Amino acid sequence: MTGLRTLLLAGATALALSPGQAQETMPPPPPPPPTPAVDEGELVVTAIARGADRLTTSISVSSIGAEAIQQNAPRSVAEVFRNLPGIRAEASGGEGNANISVRGLPVASGGAKFLQLQEDGLPVLEFGDITFGNADIFLRADFSVARVESVRGGSASTFASNSPGGVISLISKTGREEGGAIQGTIGLDYGEYRLDADYGGRLGEGWLYHVGGFYRQGEGPRSAGYDGNRGGQIKANITREFAEGYVRVYGKYLNDRAIGYLPNPVRVTGTDANPRYENIPGFDINNDTLHSRNFTTVRTLDGENRPTIRDIRDGQRPLVWSGGFEASVDFAEGWNIINRFRLSDISGRFISPFPGAVGDAQATADSIGGPGAQLRFASGPQAGQAITNPASLGGNGLLASIVLFDVELNSLNNITNDLRLTRSFDAGAAEIDITAGFYASRQDIDTAWLWTSHLLEVRGNGDAALIDVFNASGAPQTDAGAVAYSASFFGNCCRRRYDLRYTTNAPFVSGTARFADLTLDASLRYDFGRARGQVFGADLGGGRVGITAADLNADGRISVPETRVGTIPYEAPSPLNYDYDYVSYSLGANYLVTDTAAIFARYSRGGRANADRLLFGPAIDTVTGRLIDANAGVDFVRQAEAGVKWRQGGATLNATAFHARTEEQNFEATTQRFFNREYRAWGVEVEGALRRGAFLLTSTGTWTRAEITSDVLNPAVVGNRPRRQAEFIYQISPQYDTELFTLGANIIGTTASFAQDNNALKLPGFAQVNAFVAVRPLPRVMVSVNANNLFNVAGFTEAEEGNIPANGIVRARAINGRTISAALRYSF
Repeated sequence: MTGLRTLLLAGATALALSPGQAQETMPPPPPPPPTPAVDEGELVVTAIARGADRLTTSISVSSIGAEAIQQNAPRSVAEVFRNLPGIRAEASGGEGNANISVRGLPVASGGAKFLQLQEDGLPVLEFGDITFGNADIFLRADFSVARVESVRGGSASTFASNSPGGVISLISKTGREEGGAIQGTIGLDYGEYRLDADYGGRLGEGWLYHVGGFYRQGEGPRSAGYDGNRGGQIKANITREFAEGYVRVYGKYLNDRAIGYLPNPVRVTGTDANPRYENIPGFDINNDTLHSRNFTTVRTLDGENRPTIRDIRDGQRPLVWSGGFEASVDFAEGWNIINRFRLSDISGRFISPFPGAVGDAQATADSIGGPGAQLRFASGPQAGQAITNPASLGGNGLLASIVLFDVELNSLNNITNDLRLTRSFDAGAAEIDITAGFYASRQDIDTAWLWTSHLLEVRGNGDAALIDVFNASGAPQTDAGAVAYSASFFGNCCRRRYDLRYTTNAPFVSGTARFADLTLDASLRYDFGRARGQVFGADLGGGRVGITAADLNADGRISVPETRVGTIPYEAPSPLNYDYDYVSYSLGANYLVTDTAAIFARYSRGGRANADRLLFGPAIDTVTGRLIDANAGVDFVRQAEAGVKWRQGGATLNATAFHARTEEQNFEATTQRFFNREYRAWGVEVEGALRRGAFLLTSTGTWTRAEITSDVLNPAVVGNRPRRQAEFIYQISPQYDTELFTLGANIIGTTASFAQDNNALKLPGFAQVNAFVAVRPLPRVMVSVNANNLFNVAGFTEAEEGNIPANGIVRARAINGRTISAALRYSF
């Protein structure tokens, strides 16, 4: 990778739109009215053979322009995705680690399993749900992004691997429009400082370039007691255009630390069907987190079983060097060839405290030190002091039994190439496009799980202290708050290491016939791949041992926690060694009823190859590395959809009815559960935009009915609605534009859903209001204020419990509370 890094440091980064595709939205002075949240007249470039007007395509596609992204001031890419119809993005994990789904397809574990996240037409990661390596962790939206485009269902199955639910692509600027901007942003009621900048234009006849990026630092939207977000990104590209096409070279460098929010404790009263969620005294579910200035380092063994000290402040730690090229050539009459290539060096870390349980302080201490156990502060300003009244601890008398999710992402490197050859010709009654292509990728997954267990008081404002426990005789049972140097609260599981390589190859072909008002298209893709590597972990059984005693702090004695040190059993590897293949297809038709309206229909089948989430479960033979069930390697999604598209003047309306059947095998790290299920979902998604003079209104809504139709491991949930699947999600964005100012809001809403698949405890519906005002007092100058979650609503996206527990404490993830930022932007 040395040559690649040299190239990046020299300044070549970022893939983008090809010539003739959608224009970028960088406002020349004086700034024009902002672009709509959903852009309409642009060419579709995602998950189809060649760019086309969305009105003439038989797919459901939407996009969000650069100005709309900046106005809403999203705190993560997941908050951008929430504005796309059909997309359910649980934007509560920080700047990454979101759970993202589409059209009722399930989120049985985490990440974006059936939905591929891309940058400029190539996947960020081949699999969007790598455990602790979700694809959105390695994505950032900044001034280098021209727009975000999504395709739900349809041709996503055949124009991308492992994406039967859809594709979301961040499309980069290329400098086609001369200019740029620099913007400084400050959090007014939370700790964050950010600088964004970009510039692009022409270097000479036939040459384009663009460079952009950001840097930010601060505590983040929740009170952690330290700077949880620190880092930035730079992207650049250079394009050479010529009469027959273009060649573009690009690259990206992302080096960031972003705090990762996991479930936090909240008190729930009432009943499962009608619950009331309330703050625990001393802990605000909207604004606090179990991260603390008094819990920033941990002692453990690293991925090579060597003593080390880990820094919890690393949080979600993406380190990405990527670069590649895109070339398009019209080499003969009606013939075009386009190739996209990218090589990415990806590594990092994921480390964040997860509450394995939250309960009464004295009862928790007794479970560790026996009856009459004593408590002392292990960190913070009161370190070493005895706790005489555990019922007053933290103002609530609670202790969190923390499992520290500590994972080394040694390598998520990938190399990807997509080659397409298109022949276009006139067949008399119809214009025909035939495309044939070949896609190839290799995805590494080399990670080490280094979990440890700790006791932490439940206290907000980043002030929580670690707690030590002594037995009734005064003998220590913990070590500076550490209960064990393993995941003792999870049965000492999960000291793991795996070094895997997944190769994917896929020839594909598509054909499109355009008659006067009718467009017919069909596409076929054959994916074949293999999984190779080694897996290590006591969880594999077979007499493997993952717990030992070790003097980690080198003080000459073995403490009680040091008798429970997790190790990776490298002496007993298990192979991974299987192949898979599957066929995807898609058939569509679009009829242009008038110049402004069209109807379409489509049927598709697509597959998603399973990756690391099959490990340590019943799907793989730990001796041979083969699949025990040959069908476990791939999950299929079958979708039917039909809809209408209309646009005229300043108004647009698109509506799509859909039906999907989904297979899924999966594993969830937090509950240690495996899934083997089938689902069904049907519903309608609608999006529209209306501009009347200075007023613009955009809106999307998705109504979904979903159910579990089969479950091999837990038949009791058959017929239930999948967890966290609301029946209706929506967004409404009104705004008013003048030459002097822009005023607007972005409302994100959801109806109630169930916390778990048993369909008992409900997560209440909520509406989050984001508001913004931008003033342009001088040419090229804009001052703006943005409020995210203006009314500070408590919106819950997930909960670990399926019923209200006896103590009324539920572990849940909620959206961030109100954060207000101000920005000063200069365009040039």
